[in-house]
Amino acid sequence: MIIHDNDKLILITNDDGLYAAGLKTLTGVMKEFGKVVVISATESRSAMSQALTVKQPLRVKLLEETDDLRMYACSGTPTDGVKLAVNQLLERKPDLLVSGINHGSNASASVLYSGTMAAALEGCLYGITSAGFSLNSYSPTADFSACEKYIRIICKMILSVPLPQGVCLNVNMPAIEASEIKGIRVARQARGCWQEEFEKRKDPMGKTYYWLTGRFINHEPESTDTDEWAMKNGYVSVVPVSTDMTAYDFLSELKTKF
Repeated sequence: MIIHDNDKLILITNDDGLYAAGLKTLTGVMKEFGKVVVISATESRSAMSQALTVKQPLRVKLLEETDDLRMYACSGTPTDGVKLAVNQLLERKPDLLVSGINHGSNASASVLYSGTMAAALEGCLYGITSAGFSLNSYSPTADFSACEKYIRIICKMILSVPLPQGVCLNVNMPAIEASEIKGIRVARQARGCWQEEFEKRKDPMGKTYYWLTGRFINHEPESTDTDEWAMKNGYVSVVPVSTDMTAYDFLSELKTKF
């Protein structure tokens, strides 16, 4: 694949693996915007956050190359894939990085654990306009087609008006029929957390192991300006997320304590 100066170069990754339905949908939409390079692991790397592979070498394999698409399998995490693509595999810095479509919501506190959003945030660190897309469904037969319209709208906007340095978009879409989606709602991250529970089990050899389960608790379910409220009420939520995690509201108070 030859990239000309007037071609848009789109980098795509995810944390659900190369064969995930959401990645296939996202790739199909992004071909409308320019030349596409996909890099992902052959299996799921969900909940990897910003993890990097540092104790073993990274492996990458070119799987497919056509006039408008190049696809790589990477042995590492979503963040590894972004770093490897930008530093070694791409002819130039991409015009846009998109991650997803994730199988399950990355709203509220889930953004902290998400490999999908970690990839988008890594794009920010390279000065690349970036967005992560997620569908609020864990069903193995989830229908991602309703996401296509809103991915087009959002990507068209951020390609024409680039995001501020260090800011990407966390986009979460409700798992409802396309005709039922009310539109896009810009929101803030809801205050919530995962209440973890560990099931204690025995393996066939009689040894104890633990399996993580749990449920999400929204601490402000009535607030109408959050991503959780937007999805629950039929909107696509768009939250601007920053790589700068400084708690600016607390800076002045903290300074007085020292």
